[in-house]
Amino acid sequence: MRVSVDLRVQPRTNPAGRAGSVRASAVAVIVDVLRSTTTLTVALDHGAARVVPVATPAEGFALRTRAPNALLCGERVGRRIEGFDLGNSPYEYEAARVEGRDLIFASTNGSRALLAAASARARILAAFVNLAAVVERLGGEREVAILCAGTSGEFALEDAACAGLLVRRLCARGARPANAAAGLAGTLAPEDAGEVRSIVHGCSHGRYLRSLGPEFVRDVERCAQLDTLGRAFAV
Repeated sequence: MRVSVDLRVQPRTNPAGRAGSVRASAVAVIVDVLRSTTTLTVALDHGAARVVPVATPAEGFALRTRAPNALLCGERVGRRIEGFDLGNSPYEYEAARVEGRDLIFASTNGSRALLAAASARARILAAFVNLAAVVERLGGEREVAILCAGTSGEFALEDAACAGLLVRRLCARGARPANAAAGLAGTLAPEDAGEVRSIVHGCSHGRYLRSLGPEFVRDVERCAQLDTLGRAFAV
């Protein structure tokens, strides 16, 4: 297996997230620890039927007119979009709310990364909460492209650290880094669950979310958990 890493999605050259930068032969792994890939993994674990990423809230509203049973989900600058059913907190996506429902999802960073990987053979959601399951899911793949969502086009330490730990675990099973960023990410990989928690709470976006209030502090803590969910999902 060859593993590449892209440390950020650049909105200036790719405003809608549709870069198509991932090779069609590759499996793309999308990482947006705070909070999209954590939240969507929780949602799918609780029985959500499907995730449909969109670039803008307007696209979401338009799509819902054709799929009235779908839930409008997502955020801008951390907070639920006005008129949407759900925001981007993993605690909102309980089974009673999402089981069997399609999720039209528009977030500041995660949606852009999902759309940028639209050309991939498959897209897998990865976060600290399900990293071991992602490693198992990728077993036998020949080409893996890890795409870090970043924060508004900028490098995000929490995403790079998650990608790095994934690279390290895959390399322990015989994978080889395919680009310099994969090697760099590997050097940022946390050593244990305590270091994961420190990175997620202390990174720039973690501090921003925590500043929004107690419910966001709880979200950050959930996103900082390591290997607490045993499933990996394609979207």
